Amino acid sequence: MRHKEYVGAVGVLTVALLVVTGCASQSGSGTGTNRVPRAERITQQPIKEADRSVMTKAQPDGGSERDLGGISRRPLMDILFDFDRDTLRPDALTALDLNARQLKEDRVARVVLEGRGDEVGTSAYNLVLGERRARNVKNYLQALGLTVDLSILSYGKDRPLCFEHTSECMQKNRSVRFVVKD
Repeated sequence: MRHKEYVGAVGVLTVALLVVTGCASQSGSGTGTNRVPRAERITQQPIKEADRSVMTKAQPDGGSERDLGGISRRPLMDILFDFDRDTLRPDALTALDLNARQLKEDRVARVVLEGRGDEVGTSAYNLVLGERRARNVKNYLQALGLTVDLSILSYGKDRPLCFEHTSECMQKNRSVRFVVKD
């Protein structure tokens, strides 16, 4: 009888351990041992074909161009990130180069970089991840020599851009959006 109780207890503990470690890796509350070192954050990552189709342009008013104070501006592209990463992908670098050129051409003085995360993980974790994403975007733009006043803001998962529970929608939420503030 004691042997059966012992085996049953070990089985229950093993299942509990697997559930806890599985949940920790999905919630973003892990130890971070698989994180990219700080010096390697702005590196190129391979582009997944599915991600190419969801590169979006920020269009707050639903139109193709924004009109700010009589100046018509083309929309800036959102910068997309992989799941649980703050590393800039090759498509993000291309979008950042184009956005930087656009900001220079339009003589924009001030931009807020809004970092976001998807619905996976805790609100606190996604706030930090959104801030790291926005900070990496800001650092890259500054390294390009962009002289625009850049500030960062993180909404984490609490102010999503897309509300559907699809992989395409979650990809849109794993982003940094440019908000012009002149």
